[in-house]
Amino acid sequence: MKSAKYLLPLLLLFSTLFLCGCTSKEEKKIDEVVKRELDLLKNLDSDTTQKYISYQELFPEEAEDTTDTSDIEEVFSLFFQDFDYKILDVHVDKDKESATADLRLFTLDAHALAEDFSKAQLKQEISLAAADQSDDQTFSLEDRYRILRELLSTNDYQTVERNCTITLTATKEDTENNWEIRRNNTLENDLVGGLMNYLTDPDILSPEDTLTVYFDTLKDMSTEELGNYLNADSIVSSGDSEKIQLADALVDQVHSSFDYSVGEATVSGYHATVSASITTFDSDAILKNYNKDLDTYLSSVDAVIDGAQKRYEKSYSMLLDVIDKNTATKTVETTFTLLNDGASWKLEDAGTVFGQALFGGLSSSPVEDTEDSDN
Repeated sequence: MKSAKYLLPLLLLFSTLFLCGCTSKEEKKIDEVVKRELDLLKNLDSDTTQKYISYQELFPEEAEDTTDTSDIEEVFSLFFQDFDYKILDVHVDKDKESATADLRLFTLDAHALAEDFSKAQLKQEISLAAADQSDDQTFSLEDRYRILRELLSTNDYQTVERNCTITLTATKEDTENNWEIRRNNTLENDLVGGLMNYLTDPDILSPEDTLTVYFDTLKDMSTEELGNYLNADSIVSSGDSEKIQLADALVDQVHSSFDYSVGEATVSGYHATVSASITTFDSDAILKNYNKDLDTYLSSVDAVIDGAQKRYEKSYSMLLDVIDKNTATKTVETTFTLLNDGASWKLEDAGTVFGQALFGGLSSSPVEDTEDSDN
């Protein structure tokens, strides 16, 4: 009886040790598999990177293939240069056919990278529209990776932590490490710090941030680009040299005086309104001085002698002179309407909207196009 009394606890102890030993053996295998794969990412192995994150997965809407992979490979190398991980726990199911490994990943701040990418892409879209006088601009897969490469090469991003669970499946191969990591979209997104989700987030830039990008890009434009983007030629209804000079003079005024301050946004579904204070040239002051000089001229004998055509030319000359001498500015409160198309916030017909706000009362020529009679 005494033997039986002590034998039962011993059997239970051996059974527990046996089960723990088996579990520990499988856990060790899983641990080794995870370390082997993720260490390759740490060592910037391009084959492993492509195995887990295909270059098309970051921009799935771009279906085209690419032959130039230098920028793409450099993007992943830069992204994973500070990548690290820590295995927190391993769980093996009872039949030892599947397992999970809980990790803590250390990646660069993918949210900040996605914000910068969205700003850079929007800025390039605006710049292209200014250069080509067209709003129909598309970006290739190479264009998008080029932007990412430039951002990763020039910006210093912080490292952030992210918890992740990896699922593994036991293979039928009779090998020492017969476990394989199950690859899926969730794992891909986790390995890049959530970048895949952030890049497709239509609200990654708020309406205020979006409008700020528009304003900053306008400030960086050359006079010629600004004129194209603001549709300055809409002031010119013909090819008259005087009218072309008028448009150019007004663009110069905008270029030298433009400033802004973005206020608060009100969002309702896919629509948003953003208030902004815009500083531009004082069109009212220009028109006041022009009308004063014009009245003086028209009441003179010279105006009668000049005739209709010369009065027309003289009026433009006077207006150009007033514009060139103007130093007065004004700040106006304006509200902009943005729409979210499911991809990002956008300002529709932006060039015309900004043109109306910046040119003010001089969005059309104040000089009469019709010729007066000589009577």
